[in-house]
Amino acid sequence: MTTRTDDARDRNPEGRAQNQRPRDRYGRPMPHGSRGEVERVPDDAEFTVEEGLSEAQRLLDQGYAFTAHEVLEAVWKSSPEPERELWRGLAQTAVGVTHAQRGNRVGAARLLRRGAERVEPFGPNAPHGVDVAGVAGFARGLADDLDSGRATSGDGIDPSGMRLRTA
Repeated sequence: MTTRTDDARDRNPEGRAQNQRPRDRYGRPMPHGSRGEVERVPDDAEFTVEEGLSEAQRLLDQGYAFTAHEVLEAVWKSSPEPERELWRGLAQTAVGVTHAQRGNRVGAARLLRRGAERVEPFGPNAPHGVDVAGVAGFARGLADDLDSGRATSGDGIDPSGMRLRTA
């Protein structure tokens, strides 16, 4: 249950801020009572690795990088310690794409590069068939394109080129 306080912020039962407003396709909060463009991923969502990779890829393919980030973050929270940085990096690349879609060119490039740096150490033998070279290449390529002006941040950013698994 989420409650509203007099400061008009949604809060969970422990009193921590928890935004329950509907979201647009890029994860931006919409006014209370409006119809969201994407299904929310609950804060306590749990995904197996297979479910998480499949669902995140489906969302990326449909242009929903923010929601893909939420799925990858859920896997990250429940993953064993040796894999946590892999999932953290995957989530960061997806949220980097989100920032590009929202028009935040500089922040997007930083997050994309940070995510690439986190996944690369897992190399060609990354767990679960994750294509770390492909993810890092996509992330760095988009960051370079944003920095050089070859890509314009906003609605034209397509996350479907980020392939999470090797073919």
